[in-house]
Amino acid sequence: MSEETRPGVARSYTSARRHPWVLGKLGDWTMPFGPYTPAQLVVLGGGAFVLIQTFSWWSWAGPVPVVAWLVSVWAVRGAQIAGQNPFTAILGVLVVLTRHPAGRIGGRTARDKQHSYFGGQFIIEPARAATPAAAAPAGVAAAGPATGVVTSGAQASGVRAAGSGLDRLLAGAGRADA
Repeated sequence: MSEETRPGVARSYTSARRHPWVLGKLGDWTMPFGPYTPAQLVVLGGGAFVLIQTFSWWSWAGPVPVVAWLVSVWAVRGAQIAGQNPFTAILGVLVVLTRHPAGRIGGRTARDKQHSYFGGQFIIEPARAATPAAAAPAGVAAAGPATGVVTSGAQASGVRAAGSGLDRLLAGAGRADA
């Protein structure tokens, strides 16, 4: 066969380099009905322990508990919690439960700042007494009985007092009456 007619062959050895996430396979030998995932081995071992310790409770049921145990081992073969291995998910839950409630900042536990107390002083003075209407300053007329408005001498002569910014602007333009 010439080089031109030979088909190209591509091989990938990545899976051979990875440690498989299954146990119970050693070379060409595998455990019966295996290989098993770690979750299956936990159910297998834990279930066997519980069945042996509680034999007197379930012995009257015959092989039903043993069959249920073996079905549960088969059922957890592809168990995932939120797309993760159950052990990784349980480890994540334990990490979250043991973490400091304030969290971490820059790899360190976040702490609240220490309290600092205000050390200043302040004085409360009594309020000033109101000036009576008889002692009003010069140029301010007393309130008239008909209007009830206090007018100054400048307003009485026809010139508007500069109270607001618009009044000051109009007074500066020479149009205080507008």
